[in-house]
Amino acid sequence: MNAGSERPTLLGPIEVRELAERLDVSPTKKLGQNFVIDPNTVRKIVRTAGVEAGDRVVEVGPGLGSLTLGILEAGAQVTAVEIDHRLAAELPSTVRAMQPEAAERLRVVRSDALEVSAEQLCDVDGALPDVLVANLPYNVSVPILMHLLELVPGLRAGLVMVQAEVGHRIAAGPGSKEYGSPSAKAAWYGEWRLAGNVSRRIFWPVPNVDSVLVGYERRAEPLGSEAERVLVFELVNAAFAQRRKMLRQALQTVLGPLNRTVPVLEEAGVDPTSRAEQLGVEDYLAIARASRAPGLVA
Repeated sequence: MNAGSERPTLLGPIEVRELAERLDVSPTKKLGQNFVIDPNTVRKIVRTAGVEAGDRVVEVGPGLGSLTLGILEAGAQVTAVEIDHRLAAELPSTVRAMQPEAAERLRVVRSDALEVSAEQLCDVDGALPDVLVANLPYNVSVPILMHLLELVPGLRAGLVMVQAEVGHRIAAGPGSKEYGSPSAKAAWYGEWRLAGNVSRRIFWPVPNVDSVLVGYERRAEPLGSEAERVLVFELVNAAFAQRRKMLRQALQTVLGPLNRTVPVLEEAGVDPTSRAEQLGVEDYLAIARASRAPGLVA
């Protein structure tokens, strides 16, 4: 609460349930909806994300506004992307009721996060968000994350709440059992870390899985060009689609027959008998660049 005031500035379990009942909203598994009902956890997420006054934050799936209010409380601007028309329409009213002074710092974009455009995310001054803070829907968290990272390359930092299994995959490094295609692709953009566990009890309804916070910091310099990113992601997809096979076999769908694939891998300094999970994103970039070396053109 604000000093000297009895008016709550964040949603608690009573407010969340009252809002949901008034809007006739029942959280659905289809949309991956689990509403956060604990203000202390909201403030912890905002602190862990390092949100400061003046930051331009994009939030995906704000729902009833629990996390939105926490971000606004920190003084940031929020562009909230919401697919549910009832929730999107109600969010500004909730903010005006609980934090009237913050209402002008909220923009609501009614869209599927997988289809939202850069133009939609721009504020009135044409600036894109620079921080991502979101409780991502469990069923599409990785596709949404990849879409936003590609769409807004200027995102300098982020913190997402995701299913624990997904979070461990995103933050995993080469050689670990969790490491996979999402790990390698996420690493293209920056450094990822597990930033904390989240109790199931802070959600309504209580989910059947555990959640974690995953933090992100953008690379100081881009790893490569956009054309190289596209090729690297093709290589990553091919490698992990046949992760039990050696790279000299798995990458033929992208690099060509064995008599071309092996020289490319060798030129990149990669053992042709390696497997997908042994390579970091820098290794895949080396393969992409080697495949374009003049002496190795098919």
